[in-house]
Amino acid sequence: MRRAAEHCATGAGTVLGGLALWRWTQEVELPVISLPKTGVVLMLLGGAEILLGLYRAVRR
Repeated sequence: MRRAAEHCATGAGTVLGGLALWRWTQEVELPVISLPKTGVVLMLLGGAEILLGLYRAVRR
């Protein structure tokens, strides 16, 4: 159960970090990457990690 909780906590942190990037960096322009798009990718990865944690919690 501990590992599943770690995955859920890490995923939630990643989703919140992605949400912050997406929400508050709309006007920031970098030559290589787009910060709002990076925020969306982080939110998707965080959601996947939360789902992994929930899957591991239910499986045990």
